[in-house]
Amino acid sequence: MAEQKIIAVVGATGQQGGGLARSILADPESEFSVRALTRNPDSDKAQDLARLGADVVQADLDDEASVAKAFEGAYGAYLVTNFWEHGSPEREYAQARNLAQATKTAGVEHAIWSTLEDTRESVPLDDDRMPTLMGQYKVPHFDVKGEANALFTEAGVPTTFLQTTFFWESFLAYFTPQRQEDGSLVLAMAMADSKLAGIAAEDIGRTALGAFKRGKELVGETVSIAGEHLTGAEIAATFSEVLGQPVRYVAVPFEGLRAAGFPAADELGNMFQYYAEFADEFTGRRDLDEVRRLNPSLQSFKEWLVAHKDAFTGI
Repeated sequence: MAEQKIIAVVGATGQQGGGLARSILADPESEFSVRALTRNPDSDKAQDLARLGADVVQADLDDEASVAKAFEGAYGAYLVTNFWEHGSPEREYAQARNLAQATKTAGVEHAIWSTLEDTRESVPLDDDRMPTLMGQYKVPHFDVKGEANALFTEAGVPTTFLQTTFFWESFLAYFTPQRQEDGSLVLAMAMADSKLAGIAAEDIGRTALGAFKRGKELVGETVSIAGEHLTGAEIAATFSEVLGQPVRYVAVPFEGLRAAGFPAADELGNMFQYYAEFADEFTGRRDLDEVRRLNPSLQSFKEWLVAHKDAFTGI
């Protein structure tokens, strides 16, 4: 067997990077090996990856030199940032710049940058259908990733731009169906009657592996991914089927979500308004057949929900 090519995985202890790392490690005949980047190599998740065969190394996205060192000798790199860890577009952009420069310095032959659309291309800042946030964004965690795409192009990094979407895992933490006073279950989401493109987080990593397996065929390309496109009513019907009890969808007004008062409510209100009002374009960029060619085990929402059914037994 030829010597395995190293894939350096940023966020290897997180959802996306973890999905990629575990997919590579689960295939003993893989042409790739995993170098797992983490700020804390002693964490339980990092040690779990080490036991599976990953080379775990320390790196901090705020420190370009540490990332460049971690990328040395790697053929490929999976690059992801976590806006929700700090909520700062400026910091996320700086981290993306560090990733681009470190990837260039290390001579990585194929980088995959986990990104999102810049919503300002559809909703300019002077468009008052949704408020402008932080002075220069409509959906900050989308817009800053889309804006950062140019950093990789300008640095000459051979990059595949992997446009992700809503994680099905969000139903576990943020959009779980809620029990009402009359005993019924309600799924409340600000999607109107539009289709939402969703995906299982681990499928992002699996799809990235499919892109790496294509060699450099997808360098310079934008690959937009999802697992299924479903309306709120269809998502609720799937919950009903899998949980064995009725779940009713209630469409929350976008302004109602923005006014909910919890941290990032205004950003999430804008995000769902973007999802809903530009659903045809957003889902249209996400050809499920094309995604399945990269990831034949791509999960539907129902398949994901069946696998996670036990997590919803207490609602």
